[in-house]
Amino acid sequence: MPPSIAPNIIFQNRTDAGRQLADRLQGYANRPDVLVLGLPRGGVPVAYEVAQALHAPLDVCLVRKLGVPEHKELALGAIASGGVRVFNYGIIHRFQISIPTIATIAAQEQRELERRDRAYRGDRPLPQICDRTVILVDDGIATGATMRAAIAVIAAQQPAQLVVATPVAAPATCEALSHEVDEVVCVTLPESLNAIGYWYEDFSPTTDADVRQLLATPAGHGNGEFEE
Repeated sequence: MPPSIAPNIIFQNRTDAGRQLADRLQGYANRPDVLVLGLPRGGVPVAYEVAQALHAPLDVCLVRKLGVPEHKELALGAIASGGVRVFNYGIIHRFQISIPTIATIAAQEQRELERRDRAYRGDRPLPQICDRTVILVDDGIATGATMRAAIAVIAAQQPAQLVVATPVAAPATCEALSHEVDEVVCVTLPESLNAIGYWYEDFSPTTDADVRQLLATPAGHGNGEFEE
């Protein structure tokens, strides 16, 4: 369905952006089936505010895009925690990417995925996706490559509904994503995006420690059933 939009604005920081985004997601508030997932790192502070406003559990969507050699912006697939792997066979065939090359790329990304999983989640189990309404949140969407990877791995786990939510995005990308999920919610769609940070007064990097802290708060705990 077409993305929901509001007039262009500039966000003070990710907290402000998350609160404004949450205002446009109130239809999902107080629903026991809703799960909010933030894309690391910058999407997690935004997702935290959304989860608090909706009274929904929060977790992190740990996904790594598998980029095509020499064309990193193109994804040949994606991997996620729990052994989930999805592949774009059209891209693989088009660029004639060999199985050993795919294995090498996947192994490299798997190491970073495991590092982040240990850093962010520790011993906490993965959330349950199947039959849930999942809201995927990032702090902004430019090309959409990472978000598409997240969509692929979440969709493979059969959620009841999949929603993409972000404070700011490129209009063409947002429109394209609206055909891949049930709903796209975006606070502002500037005609000239430039860079995501342009729309924030404070776009300081989000650290691993920041993500851990947000996920460790009571409002940041999931329900302990995640199977990504």
